[in-house]
Amino acid sequence: MSVEDDPRFAEFVAERANALLRYGYALSGNPHDAADLTQEALVRLHRAWARVRRKEDPERYTKAIMARLHISAWRRRRREQLAWALPETPIEDVLPSDADQELWQALEGLPRKQRAVLVLRFYEQLHDAEIAGVLGISQGTVRSHASLGLAKLRSAIAHRTPARRSAP
Repeated sequence: MSVEDDPRFAEFVAERANALLRYGYALSGNPHDAADLTQEALVRLHRAWARVRRKEDPERYTKAIMARLHISAWRRRRREQLAWALPETPIEDVLPSDADQELWQALEGLPRKQRAVLVLRFYEQLHDAEIAGVLGISQGTVRSHASLGLAKLRSAIAHRTPARRSAP
């Protein structure tokens, strides 16, 4: 049976696509990048479906692809000079809630690896060894990125909070 004939792939996508899209949003903080990450990861999963469905957890495999794509996209973008005309009507991304807006804004300021580690730790609830496996880095590097990322988040939120309270 070929991958195209395997209904299990279509079932997996139908069942898990929304969860993967939310995971992509947590990684990227942008619904458009989240959709791109999800789509590219599912394309790569499709190519490896015969092997993955027999030997590995397809969702874990897909999330690992997404985390790695997110980090490598950042590397490519650092070298590119993106320029485009602004749309005539503004597009506003809506964050999950007003209460979380401060945290989401602070997350946007983190380097991609730190953000990926924090998302994997707190959103996906993975342990250091699992995060290291997903990102292809050592457990010490995971702990270092987590520590640095949390310190930056605390600092960013602490700096924003007094200014927000003093506003009329």
